[in-house]
Amino acid sequence: MRPVREPLAGGLAAHEAVRLLRGAAHAVALSGAWAHRSTVLARDPLRVAGPQEDPFAVVDDPGALPAAADGVYGGWLGFLGFGLGRRLEPVPPQPPRPVALPPFALGFYDHVVRRDGSGQWWFEALWTPERAPALRAARDRWAAQLAAPAPAARPAGGALAPVAPGGTGHRAAVAACRERIAAGEVFQANLCLRLEGALEGDALDLWSAGVAALEPAYAAYVAGPWGALAGLSPELFLRRRGREVVSEPIKGTAAEARGAREALAASAKDRAENVMIADLVRNDLGRVCAYGTVEAAELAVPRPAPGVWHLVSTVRGTLREDATDGDLLRASFPPGSVTGAPKVQALRVIHELEATAREAYCGAAGFVSPVAGLELNVAIRTFEAAQGRVWLGAGGGVVWDSTPEAELAEALAKAAPLARAVGLQLADASSGVLTLGYRGNAPLDDPGGLPWALAEGRDRPDPALGLLETVAVRGGMPVALEEHLARLAASVAALGLPAPPAGLAERVRRAAAHPGAGRVRVVHREDATVVEPGPSAPGAAQALTLRPWLLPGGLGAHKWADRRLLDALAADGTTPLLVDLDGQVLEAGHAAVVAVCDGVLVAPPLDGRRLPSVSGAAFLRDDGRPVDLRPLTLDDLAAADELILTSALRGAHPARLSRVPATR
Repeated sequence: MRPVREPLAGGLAAHEAVRLLRGAAHAVALSGAWAHRSTVLARDPLRVAGPQEDPFAVVDDPGALPAAADGVYGGWLGFLGFGLGRRLEPVPPQPPRPVALPPFALGFYDHVVRRDGSGQWWFEALWTPERAPALRAARDRWAAQLAAPAPAARPAGGALAPVAPGGTGHRAAVAACRERIAAGEVFQANLCLRLEGALEGDALDLWSAGVAALEPAYAAYVAGPWGALAGLSPELFLRRRGREVVSEPIKGTAAEARGAREALAASAKDRAENVMIADLVRNDLGRVCAYGTVEAAELAVPRPAPGVWHLVSTVRGTLREDATDGDLLRASFPPGSVTGAPKVQALRVIHELEATAREAYCGAAGFVSPVAGLELNVAIRTFEAAQGRVWLGAGGGVVWDSTPEAELAEALAKAAPLARAVGLQLADASSGVLTLGYRGNAPLDDPGGLPWALAEGRDRPDPALGLLETVAVRGGMPVALEEHLARLAASVAALGLPAPPAGLAERVRRAAAHPGAGRVRVVHREDATVVEPGPSAPGAAQALTLRPWLLPGGLGAHKWADRRLLDALAADGTTPLLVDLDGQVLEAGHAAVVAVCDGVLVAPPLDGRRLPSVSGAAFLRDDGRPVDLRPLTLDDLAAADELILTSALRGAHPARLSRVPATR
């Protein structure tokens, strides 16, 4: 293998040339400050890393070649998702995933085309004799396309709105994070909210429009059969050239306005955010750099970015001779600027207080090249698209001096110029403060003393333990089997798990016919599907007592086999009632919740935060009373004429609201 490059004619700009990737199964585009101010396009990888591979080991293959003065030539290109942090640090599972992306997407490309800072296009390849005919054909195809007129743009459109619990939930999460800072758990944690909507058009055109309008420093587009990310990041996570490693963490933001630069530079709060993270990055790099080489070359310098000013520090060091790119990533991922300090505890706080999981967002995208080294952005200001949806994460670092209103305003200030640039409308996320009147009108963005579900040792369900369906058995026959298996199939498809084995329905029927069977449990994991008969659940002698617990984002739309959280919350003999940060009642630990108000059955609508209940749907359909699907609060439950829980095993059964709220 040897690096080879040839000049190509053509004057297409970066945002025009990226449209040449339309329809490619695995495509990557980088634009901005990459590789000495280059635009890089890649398609048709030689190999795509499989989902079961270790991405931090993958990037170490192949080893380095002699460095070129400039250029990329090829290598591993793609993204590393934020959730990979769980493979590196002992942190709990993430919140619910409204739309799941793969944990990473990496392809090995033995050629790229690159536009340098002067506007010259190059065909660059990791040349081998075996691949020579294919590389010549790829060069000729790229040459013809770059010399032709720019492909037509197809403007993308749509609207972004905050995913529940939205702005209200974000304020509440910030207030709760300040409590944890006061308690000494963390010095700083980066909290984000998610803005989402239907995507009209192609994510490629969305990225093209954003690059043209904003010219971000580290824009990255990565697409595959799973969907696409269209990143417009201003932040460098890591750059390794030779043995020198550089990171440029951003912390501290002000909306673009007269005097904003000076005010940001003088802000003690923003400088404190930045210094903490710069010190964390120094520590991360110190794990793999030669002793005494790590330094903060610049500290908290104001720099412009699209629509905002940021404080940026520059941390550098010399990678040890025995350390690889994989070692560097293991030591520093996920990026410190989007986690907090100390990093591991900040990750725990993030996973407990955010309502939706981060996918590619807050991970990293870029390249690892045997010629050019390593260059990765922090995947912020990044649109993600899949299954007809598009979403954008926005947030910031929370410190003791933070206020809920200011943190929400900062997140929206970051999102607004991005949405405008790509043609998406941004809904107002700043209104809608709800209260828990049940707690004496305590506002949710001041959650002192409110019941938090995720205290120490109470982690969210671990998806690795699989999905669960519990099917009631009556007279030796499974009840609503088709509905249960349909729900399981929907979850499997949404999470990208292997499909259940053929003949699963018949296995359940055989288990239901087992003497004494009152229910059948189906647990579906990546490696197996287990079907077990068991006894029915005992009926409740009296109304069950519901004790509210706040759980940001709830458990999501899937029924998890891991019931440890719910079992822990029920240890005092009560039934946990999950409530989100916007004050909405989600579901009980084992059942859907229905309130009877003036003869009307009131149930919360499905919005991704609660399980689509098979028994609940049947009860609302068959009971005969009028039905009203609308959000429920604890006030509504306290004022209801009757509370009903519905579950597969117990059917409809009564409940009452506890007068004593749970405590941490």
